[in-house]
Amino acid sequence: MTPARAGALDARFSLYLDCARGCAALAVVVAHFGFFHIFDDAQIAAIPDFGREAVIAFFVLSGFVIAYSAEHKNVTARSYVVARAARLYSVVLPVLALSFLLATFVRDVLQLRVEDGYELRRPWLYIPFHLAFLGDVWHFVERPPWLIPYWSLDYEAWYYVLFGVFHYLRGPRRWIAAGAVLAFVGPRLWLLLPVWLSGVALYRLHNRLTFGPAIARAGWLLSVVLIGLWGWLDPEPYLRGVAQGLWPFAGIRMGSADRVLADYAVMLLVLLNFACARQAGFDGLLRVARPIRFLAGHTFTLYLSHGIVIGLWEAVLPVERGAAHQIGAIAVAIAVVALALNPFTEVVQRVLRRVFDAAFALGARGLGQKA
Repeated sequence: MTPARAGALDARFSLYLDCARGCAALAVVVAHFGFFHIFDDAQIAAIPDFGREAVIAFFVLSGFVIAYSAEHKNVTARSYVVARAARLYSVVLPVLALSFLLATFVRDVLQLRVEDGYELRRPWLYIPFHLAFLGDVWHFVERPPWLIPYWSLDYEAWYYVLFGVFHYLRGPRRWIAAGAVLAFVGPRLWLLLPVWLSGVALYRLHNRLTFGPAIARAGWLLSVVLIGLWGWLDPEPYLRGVAQGLWPFAGIRMGSADRVLADYAVMLLVLLNFACARQAGFDGLLRVARPIRFLAGHTFTLYLSHGIVIGLWEAVLPVERGAAHQIGAIAVAIAVVALALNPFTEVVQRVLRRVFDAAFALGARGLGQKA
């Protein structure tokens, strides 16, 4: 651990990233109010949709934080695997279980239609499939019932694997393992890998990106203005068409990667924003640290579970598009579910850490190695 690297994530920038994480999760929820037609057409036209941009911010942020934690917290491959797996599955397991249980109840007991309910006929196949994050591997484009945001986990989980391979392995094993993982996941995941790695690069190069607070604040403000202009001008549909025209794999759907060119542009704006925010000296964040940490602590649960609330609501209750009382009621239900789930996921995370640690120790003993 070096002092320069340690300064990459001081208290102010850590709070800033937590704030960005919370805002990104809320942006995804708002975007899905439009996607699921809870907003009416006028509201959809008036409220900017930054849902995809928020996911790209998540990717960049994730790469930065994972690179930091691998150097300062998870210094061994074992601790890295345990930390990442426990964090992912602490939320994925309960939310995925809720998705299948509630969707099955709606379909079989209430006799109501469930969008993409074909997976409910073979949960023994699809639940392990989604737990292995295979929904975007090669030809697959699969999502669990009501869990549209799950696609990003299908990317991010494999980026964790690739990072672990490069960070902890040495020599030919590193390249063989990385090549095997890349060959297994397929071209869609290759496309967005640079976005996630840009966060790693920002961490690795942060001490070369030094400038004073005044310049940093000006750069940060510029990034915010550019992100706003991006949302207003909305070049994404054009860039999506270009990306689809350039896609060389005729037999494979682009799926969530069809926005890749726009994603690269947003990635640059997010990098500018984060690089400047790190040196801007936002001392005011320290005065509101508690609510920022509270929101950030619920973002993963909020991000993944809100689709269940919306899907269940729309399956069971009539939706009056654009009605303020209904928008408010759904928002409250989403918040209540996230708040209720989060303490449970924290317990699950602690249990999973112990389970994975014990599994590593048992495996090491079985191989005749030191645990």
